[in-house]
Amino acid sequence: RSCLFVVLHVALQAAVFGEYTWEVFVYCWELQFQLPLLLLPYLLLAANLGCFLLCSRANPGTVTKSNAACLAKVYAYDGVMFQRGLVCPTCAVQKPARSKHCSVCRTCVHRFDHHCVWVNNCIGARNAGVFLLYLLSLTATAGAVAAVTAAFLLQVLLLSNSMHGTYLDAQGQERPVGIPLLVQHLFLTFPRIVFMLGFVILLTLVLGGYCSFSLYLALTNQTTNEWCKARRLGGSPHLPSQPHGRPLVHRNIYSKGIWRNLKEIFNPPTVSERKKR
Repeated sequence: RSCLFVVLHVALQAAVFGEYTWEVFVYCWELQFQLPLLLLPYLLLAANLGCFLLCSRANPGTVTKSNAACLAKVYAYDGVMFQRGLVCPTCAVQKPARSKHCSVCRTCVHRFDHHCVWVNNCIGARNAGVFLLYLLSLTATAGAVAAVTAAFLLQVLLLSNSMHGTYLDAQGQERPVGIPLLVQHLFLTFPRIVFMLGFVILLTLVLGGYCSFSLYLALTNQTTNEWCKARRLGGSPHLPSQPHGRPLVHRNIYSKGIWRNLKEIFNPPTVSERKKR
C-alpha cells in the first residue's frame, strides 16, 4: 500500500481551490456574484473530504478466520462465479460468496469491489456506500468549480463587449471575433484560471462517467470485480443459467430490485437479516 496517490489527490485539490480562492472568488466577489454560489464549492469540498476520510479509514469488510463462517451465510454461492468450499491460499480461510483476496491489502474482503489507490483502501461491503458518496461529492465539487469559473469568464467577456468585437485578418479584412480567438484572449489575460477551468471540466466529465458506472453497479447489485468477471465469462445479469451440459452463463442472483439494491449499499445485510428474508 502506498500513500502516493493520496498525496497527489490532496495536492490537486489544494491547487484547484488555491487558484479558485486566490483569483476566481475575489474577482467574482468584485463582480457582485451571489455569496451562496461562491461558497457552494467549499461546502461540497467539506462533504467530499469527510467521505474521503471515512472511506479511507473504514474497514471494508475484512474476512478473518473468526468471521468467515458467518460471512459465508450472508450471500448465496451462485455456482458459477463463486463456488462453495474454496479456500484462500494466502489467508487460509474459506472464501464467502462475493469475496476476493486483495493482493495490495493482503487480506480477503467481503463483497469486494476493487482496491482504490486514491483512498488507499479496498472498497467492500462496509464502505461501498461511503465510496459512492465520495464519488458523487467529488464530481459535484469539480462541476461547481467549473460552473462558477465559466460564469466568471463569460461575465468578463460580456462586460468587455469582446464577443461583438472584430479583428483584421492577414489580408487586412475585418472579421468578427470567433470562439477560438476569445479563448486565446482569455488564456492570455487569465492563464491560470483558464488552465484550471480546462482541468476541472475534464475531471468532471471523467468522474461523471465513472459515477454513472458506479450507480449502475449499485442499482443492479453488482461489484466492479463481478462485472469484470461476468464479461470474461460471457455472462449477462439478465440471462438465465444454461441447461445441464452446456457452458454456464453467469446470472446475477443478488439483485433484489432497484430500491433494495441501493439500500444494501448503505446498509449491508447481516446473517440475521438474511434469515428473516
